[in-house]
Amino acid sequence: MDLILKGGLPANRLYLVEGEPGSGKTTLGLQFLREGVAAGERVLYITLSETAEELRGVATSHGWDLDKIDLFELSSAEEVLGEGRQQSILHPWEIELGGTIKLIQNEVERASPTRVVFDSLSEMRLLAQDPLRYRRQVLALKQYFATRACTVLLVDDLTSNEGGRDSHLHSLCHGVVTLERLTLEFGAARRRLQVQKLRGVDFTAGYHDMEIRRGGLQVFPRLVAAEHHAPFVGEPTPSGVAELDLLLSGGPLRGTCTLLTGPAGSGKSTIALQYLDAACARGESASLFEFDERVGTLMVRALAMGMDLQHHIDRGLLTIHQIDPAQMSPGEFAAILRREIETRGVRMVAIDSLNGYLAAMPEEKQLILQMHEMLSYLNQQGVVTLLINPQSGLVGGMATSLNVSYVADAVVLIRFFEADGRIRKAISILKNRGGPHEDTIRELRIDSGGVRVGEPLTQFRGVMTGTPEYVGKGGPLMEDRALAE
Repeated sequence: MDLILKGGLPANRLYLVEGEPGSGKTTLGLQFLREGVAAGERVLYITLSETAEELRGVATSHGWDLDKIDLFELSSAEEVLGEGRQQSILHPWEIELGGTIKLIQNEVERASPTRVVFDSLSEMRLLAQDPLRYRRQVLALKQYFATRACTVLLVDDLTSNEGGRDSHLHSLCHGVVTLERLTLEFGAARRRLQVQKLRGVDFTAGYHDMEIRRGGLQVFPRLVAAEHHAPFVGEPTPSGVAELDLLLSGGPLRGTCTLLTGPAGSGKSTIALQYLDAACARGESASLFEFDERVGTLMVRALAMGMDLQHHIDRGLLTIHQIDPAQMSPGEFAAILRREIETRGVRMVAIDSLNGYLAAMPEEKQLILQMHEMLSYLNQQGVVTLLINPQSGLVGGMATSLNVSYVADAVVLIRFFEADGRIRKAISILKNRGGPHEDTIRELRIDSGGVRVGEPLTQFRGVMTGTPEYVGKGGPLMEDRALAE
């Protein structure tokens, strides 16, 4: 969140944190105060709604203690007043508003905090009963805190404000942070944060995904590719298969994105693994984000083709992330990706597949925009990106539910074809912005020896129909390795 705010909240100002119940306002307030405690500051939590016991329950769920945070709950106001009778339960609505404000000011005077969380304004609205009186009291609070070296978070749960957000309250505060909780049709609820205003600060606008986990809020700043650029040399990255490298004149260039597309089972993931295996063999760090296939199955399949991924993992060169799209937000995915690039120095990234990534998104429009920003970021970091986009159908005319070919710098197309009563695979390059490429169609074979690419095949029929048929002689076609030997 400090990245979004370009360092944090300017001190000694009044801020509004608004959001519906369950959006994370209390957790954010407690984290704000805990950070003050860590800096050696006096802090105060004023609660008109929750009890101290309930707040301690929230803190316990995160593994926190509130020993150094002053808690002032209105139900203990009689003690503050110093009345000499037995303490009784005192509800906020039983106190006249002016008296409530006086009690709060007395507690602030006693504690002399530099950070205050006021939770929540909804109870103050109920006490005021009149909008004009309520706004006057909020203005009076602002003027009171303005005379003290104190940073204040006003919490508003929006429950007692019939008109929704209070624009007058927005104008009173130096900054406004809105928290939202969205319930999707399937999967975990999504939470997001937006800075509505922050005077004098060029903050990162827009929505930022976040999660509430043990330890507090985790905010994932929206990725802005223009803010990240690293110098690099756009050299080819070989795959270790000479014929495959010839298709792209040496391999994908650094700082480019290559799309591997074709029907299920045609070998897209295997080709991506071939590039990852070659990168790790050169001593480069690489990451695979697996949405579809189980990692255990992937490891066994790769080993059967002569690629020992576990060896690269043990050396710390390869990380494989099993992604559950129903549980992860796009912002969190981008944050993990950034951490891999900026912390581990990853030079090659493979995403398998885009259909799985699509499942993590509520709307396709958001997917295209966020993916474009993510790919721009990877390109500017000099990373080789491999995107796998399976097409629906096995034979005949095939289509994809996601048209991302325009964002890719190179497109590798794999097709099944028929020859001499056998089903074979053909590989070709449709485009390569980074330089020249072969316009031929070559046969692709994947077996226990790994990936093989054959000689160019010239005599095809029905290539554009999606089911090409080879009608030439059998000479250029590859056979099993055992038969070839």
